[in-house]
Amino acid sequence: MVDQSLLDDLRLAHVLADNADSLTMTRFKAQDLQVTTKPDLTPVSDADVAVEEAIRRTLRRARPRDAVHGEEGSDTGWGPRRWVIDPIDGTKNFVRGVPVWATLIALMQGEEVVVGLVSAPALQKRWWASKGNGAFTGKTLMSASRISVSRVDAVADASLSYSSIGGWVNSGRGQAFVDLLRDCWRTRAYGDFWSYMLLAEGAVDIATEPELALHDMAALVPIVTEAGGRFTNLDGRDGPVGPGALVTNGLLHDEMLGRLAPLEDTLEIEG
Repeated sequence: MVDQSLLDDLRLAHVLADNADSLTMTRFKAQDLQVTTKPDLTPVSDADVAVEEAIRRTLRRARPRDAVHGEEGSDTGWGPRRWVIDPIDGTKNFVRGVPVWATLIALMQGEEVVVGLVSAPALQKRWWASKGNGAFTGKTLMSASRISVSRVDAVADASLSYSSIGGWVNSGRGQAFVDLLRDCWRTRAYGDFWSYMLLAEGAVDIATEPELALHDMAALVPIVTEAGGRFTNLDGRDGPVGPGALVTNGLLHDEMLGRLAPLEDTLEIEG
């Protein structure tokens, strides 16, 4: 049975994304774009801040009882329902004029993500899902195609996407990751949200990163799982909890968890 309340929340997520797309596309490649550096040394643009503020304003009117967690602002509200916002996932791309960036919007009930939407207007792509209702891509709710993960079941035939090598070096899993890159049929660094959306569409079979925050992951989870895939952290716990993310079509997941186990865990198993 379709959960009507979740569909209402999903419709709201589309409204939020429409407004975000209007703001981000206006500022994308703008000559007067303002970029500063946050304490963690990552960039933030005036567009990041403007989008998150706009989403928060709409949520205060439409869902005043809901909590909000965003990348750029302080947490607000309390209770079991929490919206999780990444105004621009891929800010480094955004500020350099690379079109691979997106607004990520999620709704959590407790620890479970029940609605997720990813909007990448420069790519003219949008993906969304709500719990139990499938995963879709399209321009609007009325013009959408259902998506599903691949059926590839061997690493030698698998396509793997990642963001960068650097984080793996300090993760205790660097050598395991490099070995995996060698063994896969194809590897590309599509990066950020796009790796996971390609996986949900069946174009990629494995996507993984060693370091991610809740706002990076939450919106991706229901899209992947409703498409038939599996989304865990690197230790095998389901959901957007970290450390990192390991996302597969499901068929490859257990093998990937074993292959990407930290070195000390591998030595214990071998011992």
